[in-house]
Amino acid sequence: MNIGILLIMIVYGIIGGLSTLFLFFGMPGLIIWKFYRKLKYNIALTD
Repeated sequence: MNIGILLIMIVYGIIGGLSTLFLFFGMPGLIIWKFYRKLKYNIALTD
């Protein structure tokens, strides 16, 4: 396989993995933060 294509595949694999990890850890944090604001400040969950 061409070395250039292999390097591109590795870079895009790392980028995809990082974005997946960000979503995996970020979404629960966002949901917890929304419920915290709802309970403490009585702000709607959709704001």
